[in-house]
Amino acid sequence: MAATPGRTAQGARKHPVDETLPPFKMFTSGLQHVAAMYAGVVAPPMIVGPACGLSPAETAFLMGASLFTAGIATLLQTLGFWKIGARLPFVNGVSFAGVTPMVAIGKAQGPGDALPVIFGAVIVAGVLGFLLAPYFSKLVRFFPPVVTGTVITLIGVSLLPVAFNWSQGGNAQAHDYGSLTNIGMAALTFVVVLVLRRVLRGFLQQISILLGLVAGTLIAIPVGITDFGAITEADLVGFPTPFHFGAPQFDVAAIVSMGIVMLVCMTESTADMLALGKIVDRPADERTIEGGLRADTLGTALSPLFNGFANSAFAQNIGLVAMTKVRSRFVVATGGLILIVLGLCPVAASVISLVPLPVLGGAGIVLFGSVAASGIQTLAAAAMDKGENALIVAASVGIGLIPIAAPHFYHDFPKDMLVVLDSGISTGCLVAIVLNLAFNHLGKRRGEPPLEVVPQQPERGAAGQEAAPAH
Repeated sequence: MAATPGRTAQGARKHPVDETLPPFKMFTSGLQHVAAMYAGVVAPPMIVGPACGLSPAETAFLMGASLFTAGIATLLQTLGFWKIGARLPFVNGVSFAGVTPMVAIGKAQGPGDALPVIFGAVIVAGVLGFLLAPYFSKLVRFFPPVVTGTVITLIGVSLLPVAFNWSQGGNAQAHDYGSLTNIGMAALTFVVVLVLRRVLRGFLQQISILLGLVAGTLIAIPVGITDFGAITEADLVGFPTPFHFGAPQFDVAAIVSMGIVMLVCMTESTADMLALGKIVDRPADERTIEGGLRADTLGTALSPLFNGFANSAFAQNIGLVAMTKVRSRFVVATGGLILIVLGLCPVAASVISLVPLPVLGGAGIVLFGSVAASGIQTLAAAAMDKGENALIVAASVGIGLIPIAAPHFYHDFPKDMLVVLDSGISTGCLVAIVLNLAFNHLGKRRGEPPLEVVPQQPERGAAGQEAAPAH
């Protein structure tokens, strides 16, 4: 008789994904996730706000709203209800995929209409994505190890330029961008994280990233790159008033643009769920992906109510899970609660923002590199010596690296296509899927081995033996 899912054969212990930790460990581990993704959450509103004609105060409000809605989306993803939520340690936040089209919408509309039009388009895109989730999740059978390994590797490699940008200061227009001070702080934080991982044991080793960020920030204070201005100017309490910028407006062109963004987000989230499922030893099956996509899209549809944007998975937190080995989804749910508090308390949010970007960049190199390493590990199980799998990986990684190696490669393409083409993860994923279909699925002769698919969550019998995965 099979054991209850999530428990061992003896039924004595939950799967690590479903375990809860002591309160202090839960809080510090959740805070570490928030620290890893904070800059990624506030960056899109920092770009979109000024493009829509917002004042610095209104842009700060938009940043708080993004933190608040990221927390709601993360809780939907980790805790879930009904058929919503992957129930994995999965962090959700504002997607970068929507920044370019939202800036374009903002420029096309007047200052008073820009955000209402954006919010209307995000709502429709979220609802449509929610309805498509059951069908989109069926694509999981087209994500064997040769595809998932390629995509996971691309996720890590695509994030590394973000860490390098942070290490230089984050703002290419600043006078100290790329200065020895900034890069030196990044290098120092990088070394501190590695040393802490090497010398610490147990729980302290698991929060080495957080300790490295704290140490780097303290060192940065006498260096002079820590900005305390945000704390002095922040309010104690600030609720993201529903439809603060006006009732949503529904423009067809904007809806089409954000609909494409939603498909890109769903593709990336599918790849991220497959990556995370492998890392936490709970493979993401079709049902898991369907629930995860529903959480993504429902969070997206609800975000504009509180002045937020489209939400999707944050790949940098997958690297944190891979590095710390803390697999509990309740840790990430705690991070979601922290995000909600930060969204409701600007002063608390400003404390997190004290971490200088060069310090965050130094830690980010380790985090994002861990994701790429997980992808390489997955590719090791992809039978690279058989068929054309090596060619699939070579072509997919090559295409996926174009936006990184040559950022202006697609500059003459239509702007609507750039939503997909400018994402190396999306293009690499699509190429890998198409080539895998062409080489490993189409034209199979009778008697050849069955198609390789992502295995379902294995059941364990009374003797602890894994059942054969369903094909």
